[in-house]
Amino acid sequence: MSIQKLINHLYRYPLSNWKMKQRFGGYLAYQRMLKGQAHMIKESQHLPPIVSYTNGLAIYFLTGKKYLHQTLFCAFSLTKACKENFQFILVDDGSFNQDLIANVKQQMPNVKLVLKNEIENNLKLKLPTDEYPFLHQKRKIYPHIKKLTDIHTIDDNPFKLVLDSDMLFWNEPTKLIDWLKNPNGCLYMLDSEESYGYDKSLMASLCGYDIPKSVNVGAFGINSSIINWQKVEIWSKTLEEKQGASYFLEQALSAMLISKEIKTVLDKGEYIVNPEEDIINLNEDKLHHYVDLSKQYYFETAWKKFIK
Repeated sequence: MSIQKLINHLYRYPLSNWKMKQRFGGYLAYQRMLKGQAHMIKESQHLPPIVSYTNGLAIYFLTGKKYLHQTLFCAFSLTKACKENFQFILVDDGSFNQDLIANVKQQMPNVKLVLKNEIENNLKLKLPTDEYPFLHQKRKIYPHIKKLTDIHTIDDNPFKLVLDSDMLFWNEPTKLIDWLKNPNGCLYMLDSEESYGYDKSLMASLCGYDIPKSVNVGAFGINSSIINWQKVEIWSKTLEEKQGASYFLEQALSAMLISKEIKTVLDKGEYIVNPEEDIINLNEDKLHHYVDLSKQYYFETAWKKFIK
């Protein structure tokens, strides 16, 4: 083991882990959250069937073994909040196996699965490795980029609405449904705190347009055909070369892609990112996206409201 790896193993990783637990209230509070997550995983296996309809409004999730329980609860909450029929399209994050496929088909009758082989064929056709080396390298180490590369190379619906799994719908998301029925331009949520990981001036200089404020890609709709993959390859490579790697790269690229599009922006007071427990109004809120510290409420309390 090298000196650097030894330092990471003995100091940096434990320190980072300790700091994370402190943010959630300490060791015991963090363990309670993990216990709530384990309970959610167990109960997700007993949800009523979440029926997918071939002619329904298309909803895409990038998901797999680690996140399926969240996907199921998100999809279930959407069906409970709406009278609409949906076609649920689950895109393999690389972890699907035969058991998981069988489980999903049982829990989501008529679900459409886009699995690893189909994804790889799509990438070979639309994003060959020799032309897009940086994007292929990022796919290996940065799964979030698959929300762009793996979903928007699927040759089906031109407009695609992609949902993150760590969300719950509480009331009918009228504006989101209206966009699905008559898509135009793009649709997105507003972040609780603008998080691009890169200077907006650099982002704007690369794409040639002003960057919209506080884009959050928890719910993100766009026409796949507007994506210029050559530009995305250059943008992502340049951003990282100039300002380093960032967890928020996919969100930054998404904001750049929609910079010149007609925008449907979901109301920040109804479609809430990182909701605070003391201001939640389940009678009026449409959608909660549980990021950062709100995951504590999500795993310990929120999902339980959908089971009897």
